[in-house]
Amino acid sequence: MFHKKSILDLLPEIKGKYLINEPMNKHTWFAVGGPAEVMFLPADLEDLKNFLKWRPYNLPISILGGGSNILVRDGGIPGVVIKLDTPAFKEVKVEENKITCGAGLKNIELQKTLLKHELGGLEFLCSIPGTIGGSIKTNAGCFGKSIKDVLLIAEVIDGQGTTHQVPAEDFQLSYRSSLFPDDWIITALTLKTEPSSKEKIQEIIKEQKNYRQQHQPYNEKTAGSTFKNPDGLRAWELIQKAGCAKLQIGGAKVSEKHCNFLINTGNATAEEIENLGNEIIQKVKEKTSLTLEWEIKRIGVGK
Repeated sequence: MFHKKSILDLLPEIKGKYLINEPMNKHTWFAVGGPAEVMFLPADLEDLKNFLKWRPYNLPISILGGGSNILVRDGGIPGVVIKLDTPAFKEVKVEENKITCGAGLKNIELQKTLLKHELGGLEFLCSIPGTIGGSIKTNAGCFGKSIKDVLLIAEVIDGQGTTHQVPAEDFQLSYRSSLFPDDWIITALTLKTEPSSKEKIQEIIKEQKNYRQQHQPYNEKTAGSTFKNPDGLRAWELIQKAGCAKLQIGGAKVSEKHCNFLINTGNATAEEIENLGNEIIQKVKEKTSLTLEWEIKRIGVGK
């Protein structure tokens, strides 16, 4: 735990909230990790811009979305963790065949808008855990589509508090990656849609949900796919081939439903989860000469 109470004296005045030593296990799907030294919940865009403009220049800053694709280490996160979790960052605006969503909107909540306005093409996003804003950094996708296929424009704010409208092509989105500056924060995305019907939208969303329930761990403490698929290969097949399908370290284990998912069985530490992932990487390399790459973002410091 961090004890620097004086850090608040260094931070600018804001309209939102500062939370000191905020437990990160409350904000991540793995439900592990030490505290954020400070968590900042900006009230709105102007509040965020003001903070970035007047913060100490060397202050470490991390961005947290829905906490679904992240592993926070047991020592926590120094500096300030920004979470866009207020209503101002969850607004949705519908225009002809396009939707602009605040970065804090949960992907699953997008389906309400799709059904109300009978707009399709974004059903795949509704099944991805997390928030809309977290989708660009890794070009989130599933069921044959990714954010690259639907993104038109992103509204971002840079480290100096200046906003930019960035067209999709500037991010050079590719499989689970993008050219996205570390000090930029997504505040909204404009996505293209297509006319559909409530029945068709509901059918697609139901099919995708059923697939996930049957083939992936559901209602478990997991962060989604652990490793990226190497070119032309599937990570889960390499993991299985290397004999890692039943590995477990402490409270961390490989999912019995899908071996590219790691599970917190209830009492795992972040260190156990990370060690389990690293052991899989090592065993796969020994068996196949291939090095798996983490898809889950690991942040913070060890205990």
